[in-house]
Amino acid sequence: MEISFLDIQRITASFEPGLSSEVQRVISSGWYLLGEEVAKFEKAFAGYCDNVHCVGVANGLDALTLVLMAWREMYGWQEGDEVIVPANTYIASILAVTRAGLVPVLCEPDEEDALMDASLVESLITPRTKVIMPVHLYGQVCNMDVLRRIATEYGVKLMDDCAQAHGALYKGVRVGALADASAFSFYPGKNLGALGDGGAVVTSDRLLAQTVRTLANYGSRQKYMNQYKGINSRLDELQAAVLSLKLPRLDADNDRRRRIARRYMREITHPEILLPKVHSWLGHVFHVFVVRSSHRDELQRYLSANGVSTLVHYPIPPHKQEAYREWNHLSLPVTGRIHREVLSLPISPVMTDEEVARVIEVVNSFRTGDI
Repeated sequence: MEISFLDIQRITASFEPGLSSEVQRVISSGWYLLGEEVAKFEKAFAGYCDNVHCVGVANGLDALTLVLMAWREMYGWQEGDEVIVPANTYIASILAVTRAGLVPVLCEPDEEDALMDASLVESLITPRTKVIMPVHLYGQVCNMDVLRRIATEYGVKLMDDCAQAHGALYKGVRVGALADASAFSFYPGKNLGALGDGGAVVTSDRLLAQTVRTLANYGSRQKYMNQYKGINSRLDELQAAVLSLKLPRLDADNDRRRRIARRYMREITHPEILLPKVHSWLGHVFHVFVVRSSHRDELQRYLSANGVSTLVHYPIPPHKQEAYREWNHLSLPVTGRIHREVLSLPISPVMTDEEVARVIEVVNSFRTGDI
């Protein structure tokens, strides 16, 4: 039995024949940008997130960047103002900050859950701090109560990166309604994925939503009149229609991910494999299921040799990337240790019980020196 890490083709097929019908309908309409499909999805997704405004954009990186750009325009922030971000994240979270002309300030994660360590954030606040930007990594929500308290006390904005957390809950509240602004990605492998790139900004702030929408349309509110130095970042009609079709099944798909995760947590018993810490079974949406091992590379080779595909999220931390060579000297030991040890096992709403059982069997049979 060969088990892929994420079978996008099988996920797509599970939405047929409705998916192909929707795609053909949009193609036949002749209207591909800034139309009814995007407006329909924006309204539905804002409602799903228990919020007011949703602005569809081209991808998750743009969603993050556009919020920061909009706040700079709205509040007159200066180049060099700071955003506190997790050191343990995909590089897009940090790219957005530098793209917007701001300075990332790296915060170490909590070693137990790999999320931004909220207890360290206050010590990183300076007079130049403008935003705290937690990332709900792997599908689990950060400690938003503490982060909200700090943001309020110091008068800074709170934006969460929700690219891996569609539908996740924090004390009964969905992501998308926990911060001043939330940024989502609809990359095909996400819990809510398009057939290409896509993203969205969700907020209760009408002016922010309006400014993001304007910046994403070349900085233009009225054709050929440009208020800002904007960019071109639009969710297209085809992707919006696909997302609208998929959205009603998101909660059920997340439930299936939780059931698989529960089996992994209960049945993986290998003494050299550390299972993830789960704060809330109802809240976690398990975008990925990440274990840790000091023998990570050997474990990955063993699983591959036995037909189980895995991925590493992520092998090189942002501060060790060439793109941020000015940070290469930094010592962030918790981040470094996590990046050396993490391994993501297959998890998706279309995995069969037999496939889950096979993953568990192979993981438990691993012995160092086997490969």
